[in-house]
Amino acid sequence: MTESLIGFAILLGLILLRVPIAFAMAAVGGIGFALMRGWQPAWAMTGQVAFDTALSYSLSVIPLFIFMGNILAASGVAHGLFAGADRLFGRMRGGLAMASVFSCGGFSAVCGSSLATAATMSKVAMPSMRKFGYDDRLATGSIAAGGTLGILIPPSVILIIYGLLTETNIAKLFIAGIIPGLIGVVFYLLAVKGAVLVNPDLAPDNEKPEPMSRSDLVGVFAVLGLFLFIMVGIYGGFFTPTEAAGMGAGAAVLIALALRTMTCRQFLEATFDSVRATAMIFAVIIGAELFTNFVNFAGLPDALAVAVLEYEMPAWMVIGFIIGIYLILGCVLESLSMILLTVPVFYPLMYELPFQNELLLDPENALIWFAIVVVVATEISLITPPVGMNVFVLKGVLRDVSLGTIFKGVLPFWIADIFRLLLLITVPSLSLWLVGLM
Repeated sequence: MTESLIGFAILLGLILLRVPIAFAMAAVGGIGFALMRGWQPAWAMTGQVAFDTALSYSLSVIPLFIFMGNILAASGVAHGLFAGADRLFGRMRGGLAMASVFSCGGFSAVCGSSLATAATMSKVAMPSMRKFGYDDRLATGSIAAGGTLGILIPPSVILIIYGLLTETNIAKLFIAGIIPGLIGVVFYLLAVKGAVLVNPDLAPDNEKPEPMSRSDLVGVFAVLGLFLFIMVGIYGGFFTPTEAAGMGAGAAVLIALALRTMTCRQFLEATFDSVRATAMIFAVIIGAELFTNFVNFAGLPDALAVAVLEYEMPAWMVIGFIIGIYLILGCVLESLSMILLTVPVFYPLMYELPFQNELLLDPENALIWFAIVVVVATEISLITPPVGMNVFVLKGVLRDVSLGTIFKGVLPFWIADIFRLLLLITVPSLSLWLVGLM
């Protein structure tokens, strides 16, 4: 266990020195394993991990869903989603901010990427909110927070990776994320309402919704249709989650061709963006696998399980400790790295914790519930200073807005997320009810 803690300390030191997370994890994991087992086994392990990861059929779902999201972003369907949400909320004070949150939730449901959602919706929603006189704090806060919904509402790349790491049914993880994702949308809408009640200057009164064009209406139905196509296909038994990614990517291309809003240049940019994102994710996965092998060989997961049993720690205390670690790590790590780094260490504890809730006595249910709790905690980290990846993405798009302004804007949404996290921890049925119906 001591070797594992030293490895974690060195890893965090390298990250603070701005060494790329993939190379930092690979270096610490590979060298740590070599010092404990020898250099020849370490080189053999490194080659095998890289080979298995690159040729993994299960991981092929990642580039396909990323490609689907990039094609949808390039096709302009986000404009239709925002226009439709504006028709629902536009006449209320703060209605455009609510429309931003609602359309972010809808777009992320078929995009699966928080960063892509934040970047896309900032180009769609920000001009309209500035046109009507919204304060930059509320405008940017609603977009940055709304973008975090992308890692929970299915199809979610983070849930896919969690399923692969823990050998949990990905279809069940997807359906478990639906209700918590909808709760997140509702809580964010309430956060907007609360913000404008406390400070009416954040949003104008008596807004008039902008009219929807025919292409906007088509975009709304296209996104809803694609989401239902993927979900019905998976849960109707027509195709597996991996096959669903391929079907979704193909359907996204057909939608873009039907809308006639995507140029050849935009298609090539979406393709190259997908390649770059996939290469980054696979590099991080390989590094995380090497680091995980080192940590497991050093005995950290077993030592944690023994400590929980020996000291008879209540389940809520252990979960609270884990959530605290996620909130702290979220200040220096982005979501994917955090999941890959911590889940292999923490998920074995789910088999050992003395849960009092009847639903969590089933180890599979406990792993699914833990996945939702971890992802929501990761969502919070995406808007938590000083890193807050969604905030930095938004800053990159909106160069005239300061980081301080955006962080002030996300504060009501951060508070709403903390309440949602507490609710999901105390009421596991919110995550497991739909799973039980399967």
